[in-house]
Amino acid sequence: MEHNTEEILRTEQLAFEYQSGRPVLQKLSLSIYQGEKIAVMGSNGAGKSTFFLNLNGVLWPKEGRIVYRGKQIGKKDLNYLRRHVGFVFQDADNQIIASSVQAEVAFGPLNLKMPKEEVRQRVTQALEYMDLLEYRDRPPHYLSGGEKKRVSIADIIAMKPEIILFDEPTAALDPLSGNMLEEALEKLSGEGKTLLISTHDVDFAYRWAERVLVFDRGELIADGGTLEVFRQEKVLEQAHLKKPELLTVYETLLERNLISKDSYPRQAKELAEALIS
Repeated sequence: MEHNTEEILRTEQLAFEYQSGRPVLQKLSLSIYQGEKIAVMGSNGAGKSTFFLNLNGVLWPKEGRIVYRGKQIGKKDLNYLRRHVGFVFQDADNQIIASSVQAEVAFGPLNLKMPKEEVRQRVTQALEYMDLLEYRDRPPHYLSGGEKKRVSIADIIAMKPEIILFDEPTAALDPLSGNMLEEALEKLSGEGKTLLISTHDVDFAYRWAERVLVFDRGELIADGGTLEVFRQEKVLEQAHLKKPELLTVYETLLERNLISKDSYPRQAKELAEALIS
C-alpha cells in the first residue's frame, strides 16, 4: 500500500479496559503515517471510540505504549499529545461549551496560552474554513445539528493539530451538511493533515479513505488499502459490514463484461468513465 513513509504516531501492544474488567482494546500495534486518510470501522462496541480516546490522551492505556513522532508518551506528556492529536466528538453538544461560536472556537488556543493576536487569527481562519464567519456572535445551542458539527470541527482546526480523529462525523447529518463535511475533509487532507474517521458508512469509507482499519471486539482484524479490505468477505461478515454499493455494482457489471477490468471505480463519475461503450 502506497503511503507517505513518515510515521507520526505508533501504538505498541496497546490494551485498555473499563472498570468492568472486560478488555476493550487488545494488544493493538499499528503505525499512522503523515497525510493518511484512514477509515476506522467495526460494529458498535468494537472499540473504535476507545481507540481514539487513547490516541488523544483522554484515556490512559492499561498496557502498551503510544509513541508520537518518536517520543514515548508518558502521563506528563498528555497536553503535548492533545495539542497534536485533535478529537472531534460524535455528538457536537458534548464538545461545545461557550456562549458564542467565536468564544467556543477561541477556547482551545486560549487554553494553550497563546498570544491574543494569534488566537484572533486562528479563530477567524477556522471560522472561514468551516464557512461560519456570519455565525461568529451566535450562541451555538441555537444552531442546527450540521452547523454545530461545523463549529466542533472549527474548534479543532483552530488548535492546528497534525492528526484529527473524527468519531462518526456523518451520523445524523443531512445531505447538505454531509457534503460540506466531505469538502472540509478534502481541504484538510490537501493541507497534509492526517485524518482518521470512525464510521459505519461503508459507501463513504470506500469513496474517501485510502486505508481501512477494521475492529471487532477490541481486536484489529484488518488493516490495509480500502479496496483490499472491502474485498475480504470474511472480514466484512465478522465485523457486520456490508459491501460498498459501488463495489457491488462494479462486480455485477464486470460479470457481464460491461466495464473495464481492474478499474475499481470509487466515485460514480469514475464508474461512468469505466463503462465499456
